[in-house]
Amino acid sequence: MRTLKTLFSVFLVGTALAGSALAQDKGTIGIAMPTKSSARWIADGDNMVKALKERGFAADLQYAEDDIPNQLSQIENMVTKGVKALVIASIDGTTLSDVLRQASSRGIKVIAYDRLIRDTPNVDYYATFDNFQVGVQQAESIVKALGLPDAKGPFTIELFGGSPDDNNAYFFYNGAMSVLKPLIDGGKLVVRSGQMGMDKVSTLRWDGATAQARMDNLLSAYYSNAKLDAVLSPYDGLSIGILSSLKGVGYGSGGMKMPVVSGQDAEVPSVKSILAGEQSTTIFKDTRELARVAADMVDAMMSGKPVPVNDTTTYNNGVKVVPSYLLKPVVVDKSNWESVLIGSGYYKKSQIN
Repeated sequence: MRTLKTLFSVFLVGTALAGSALAQDKGTIGIAMPTKSSARWIADGDNMVKALKERGFAADLQYAEDDIPNQLSQIENMVTKGVKALVIASIDGTTLSDVLRQASSRGIKVIAYDRLIRDTPNVDYYATFDNFQVGVQQAESIVKALGLPDAKGPFTIELFGGSPDDNNAYFFYNGAMSVLKPLIDGGKLVVRSGQMGMDKVSTLRWDGATAQARMDNLLSAYYSNAKLDAVLSPYDGLSIGILSSLKGVGYGSGGMKMPVVSGQDAEVPSVKSILAGEQSTTIFKDTRELARVAADMVDAMMSGKPVPVNDTTTYNNGVKVVPSYLLKPVVVDKSNWESVLIGSGYYKKSQIN
């Protein structure tokens, strides 16, 4: 005869198993991320898996290591396996039309995650940050650090853009130029290289080594007898490469003041660089919140409820305006890094110190 304690143990085990089964009841969601070379995307993937599991979904998380055919193959496999929906941070937002047509034919919904998927009707929603505002904040941080518009100037500046196959890169650049171009036109800022426009300043695959090499060339060609005052950098990984180039010719030592250098994503090396007085600012985008929004979108789509969006006009992918949810970015510098990054629990202080 079973004791009451034994029966209670059996009940607990059965309840746990039922709960585990329930967590899988809603099916599997495919998550396609671009690369593990950036700490930011690792965090995004982990946060998406956690957010989906909290809502009762299993997750199939794949990283393509910035290889477009690899990402296409991964998404095709997810479609073949019958995932309920796809959450895609694309490497190249213009290459997914065929595979998303396959997904649509099987009734698989698609959320573009942070990077807009272009040239296809088969993307249902877009979860991202206000990317134009990111560029505005980067430029405003430079303007503030230089003391403009009140400072006499002129100040020299060089411009870097993100990857030309990432739609976000154009929003970052255009947002920044909405602030910087009037100052360039008015002579307060001078781009000695004359290199302006994404066709001239973009950095393929957001590669830091590519940015460093370009900064090397700019310094040798245009600043051998002139001082560089500021650099617009749209991403921390580029900023670190740019700073390495600057330090290589003496900036930050021997009386040569480091130029004002912007950034984005609040990656640990850049936060440390800010505290060391090198990089000036970064833009914090809380990927936990982005994952939550994307997971809420998935849950709403799968249950037939209204999908949360707050922008239905901005993001035209060339075929349709994609309903979007935009999160607010935050400027981080020496004055607020601890309250924003540590206080929110995004990092532990031991990761920075």
